[in-house]
This record gives sequence, C-alpha cells and structure tokens, in this order.
Amino acid sequence: MSVTVTTPAKPDRPVRLESAAELDALVADHDLVLVDFYTKGCTLCQSIEPVLGNVHRVSEAVVALINPVNDIDLVETYNVRSVPTLLLFKDGDVVGRLAEGFQSTEQILSFVESA
Repeated sequence: MSVTVTTPAKPDRPVRLESAAELDALVADHDLVLVDFYTKGCTLCQSIEPVLGNVHRVSEAVVALINPVNDIDLVETYNVRSVPTLLLFKDGDVVGRLAEGFQSTEQILSFVESA
C-alpha cells in the first residue's frame, strides 16, 4: 500500500496571516513562501502590496503578509528591524531577506528566483 502526500494548492492570492502559528503552518505546507512583514500606516508597505500580488501571480512562491504587531514574538524570531521586510522560505528555512524599502516586481522576482 502506498501513501500519497499532497501539498495544498497554491492560494489564488496573497494570504494574510495573524500569528506565528499560521506562518509556521503555511511554511510547512509549501516549498517556497515569500512573507512580507508590514505595519498598518506604513506607506512603503502599502505601495509594495500590489507588487507582491504580481509576484504571487507569476512565481511559484506563495506570498503571505503579516503584521508582526499581531504576534510581537515574530519581531525577535525573524529579526524584523524595519518594514517592509521580505523573508523567503524554502523547504521551511529562511533562505533570503530583503529589507531595503520599496522594490519593483522585477527586483522581488529576481530575489525569489535566487532561492
């Protein structure tokens, strides 16, 4: 008897997360996850959100957004010192960090494809 393990399908759009537990579950379920750490009222964070939608549509990565204020332990766990901070997870591990303000679709795609 063989056991088939299936990975959940990629969501249709970027996913909004509320907690470290939700982040952990998403990263465990998908091979490549790009996470945007943002805060409410951050104009750079607001302007990068449509770019992340583009990245989600054209890349293999699942894109997620999380406000670390909702689960403050995320700030220390992932060393978030500014927003927006993008972390790239591959096979459950952080393999990249991009915390340089606004980035274009092409810049973020290049970052994701470097994994």
